[in-house]
Amino acid sequence: MDYVSALVPPVVMAVFFIGLIMTIVKTQGGANKSKEDAVVDATLARAEATRQTSRDSEA
Repeated sequence: MDYVSALVPPVVMAVFFIGLIMTIVKTQGGANKSKEDAVVDATLARAEATRQTSRDSEA
């Protein structure tokens, strides 16, 4: 029975990992994709504006 107790944790982790990957793949795109893209674009624009401001104030 030692082999069963040795194999259970890796099998359980593999099942959960596969479930996680399947969930991530299924949620990519879809109805919320444009909202998510807009949030990322806004965050990147804010970060770039902050970098530009800090660079201008140093000069």
